[in-house]
Amino acid sequence: MPTPTAAPSERFNFARHLIGLNAGRASKTALIDDAGTLTYGQLADQVQRCSAALQALGLRREDRVLLLMHDCSDWVVSFLGALHAGVVPVAVNTLLTAKDYAYMLSDSRAQVVLASAALLPTLQSALDMGGHEVRQLVISRAASATPPGALDFTAWIDAQAPGAAADTHGDEPAFWLYSSGSTGAPKGTVHTQANLYWTAELYGKGVLALTENDVVFSAAKLFFAYGLGNAMSFPLSVGASVVLMAERPTPPACFKRFVDLKPTVFYGAPTGYGGMLASPELPAKEQVALRLCSSAGEALPQDIGQRWTKHFGVEIIDGIGSTEMLHIFLSNRPGNVRYGTTGKAVPGYEVQLRDEDGSVIQGHNQIGDLYIQGPSAALMYWNNRAKSRDTFQGPWTKSGDKYTRDPDGYYTYAGRNDDMLKVSGIYVSPFEVEATLVQHPAVLEAAVIGKDDEEGLTKTKAFVVLRAGAQATEAELQAFVKERLAPYKYPRFIEFLPELPKTATGKIQRFKLRETEKNATQVRGKP
Repeated sequence: MPTPTAAPSERFNFARHLIGLNAGRASKTALIDDAGTLTYGQLADQVQRCSAALQALGLRREDRVLLLMHDCSDWVVSFLGALHAGVVPVAVNTLLTAKDYAYMLSDSRAQVVLASAALLPTLQSALDMGGHEVRQLVISRAASATPPGALDFTAWIDAQAPGAAADTHGDEPAFWLYSSGSTGAPKGTVHTQANLYWTAELYGKGVLALTENDVVFSAAKLFFAYGLGNAMSFPLSVGASVVLMAERPTPPACFKRFVDLKPTVFYGAPTGYGGMLASPELPAKEQVALRLCSSAGEALPQDIGQRWTKHFGVEIIDGIGSTEMLHIFLSNRPGNVRYGTTGKAVPGYEVQLRDEDGSVIQGHNQIGDLYIQGPSAALMYWNNRAKSRDTFQGPWTKSGDKYTRDPDGYYTYAGRNDDMLKVSGIYVSPFEVEATLVQHPAVLEAAVIGKDDEEGLTKTKAFVVLRAGAQATEAELQAFVKERLAPYKYPRFIEFLPELPKTATGKIQRFKLRETEKNATQVRGKP
């Protein structure tokens, strides 16, 4: 698969770059959302008008604007309009609390908020907490009149003539993404104009081989680094059409788009694929037009990948990316998928496994810390120098993930650094135990943490969500794992839950399970 030989020039503006790439596709459909469609010509016009409108508010280069919208064409216009103007959009999760938004407004010092009308009540509560510098609200798709002092998004950009692009540098801060919080408090991750170019070239074109004939649909939302590439920078870099969905990606909502809009490429997360396969409404292969599927967020269990391929006749290309690297850097390849692994390094990236002393692991099947080198790495974490230095180490980025590499060069996920367990002095991957549990026909999802036994020794504990109507006992599941893994790995404790705590992007928050278990242990230990 080809690796681009030419980097973008020093003076590079990604929004201007996309407009130029699609100058000959003015009448082709670019975006399909819940309200209608937008052609490439209309998209270019609206992006340039949004750019001018932001500058008319007095925003200067590198001023921040908070982008709090459900997925729709206005989101894409806002993000690219800000890049076009040299203004920095801070794209945030739409499912957070007012307290979270108050923190992000203060941390980013955003001057303007671009928000969906449906999210206004929560946003207003955040603004009422104070400590921010917001001086203007712009509201997208209000069903009625906008609040006093706020601007209607459509009228706001329509009032401006298309503006010229800012003469930005490829290494200039272009946008922020807050980390998803799967391991704790979110961090403002600062990315450049050129980073979007590199992920589109290396993964969107180099691995997925997207073309202008594709229709793409991402369950992962645009505020998530994975979704941003899936539903914006990748398809718009090749002239493809994008399906955008404001609602949460439940199985019925995804199936409706599969059948009605016929996407050829779908991007999801393992929990979403598992939920769809368990749904009685799963459409038949003949009802869809899928040619390829992608998975990220967490490692894809082998069983889910195999069952999806058996049903739809298409592969799921599992990979790992991160907010810090912007998108996927380690991935399976179309036509060469090895389910249960995360594949090999994406061309253009280099990966290493290092031991606890920081030495590069040369052998095979040893658990090590994953490091990545590639052109899409973020500049830093905002206002967090210590964590920036720990993560961004010269040309290398520390992922925080544990992996093994087999003799064929395939990498297999072992867990997050914070999630790894040492049982009887030997590393145990919680993901390996989880992936085994979900092979049981009664188990929908599982999460594994460490729990100290009465002697203070660490043992594995599994939290299990059963399929609707299914039953299983603790002893039955323990025996199931014992038959398939080394004896010391089976979960000594199992607790059944109605659901697992997750981020909005579908990552299991094991740290919350650890906190819950710790609190429960303290309560039980009281006299």
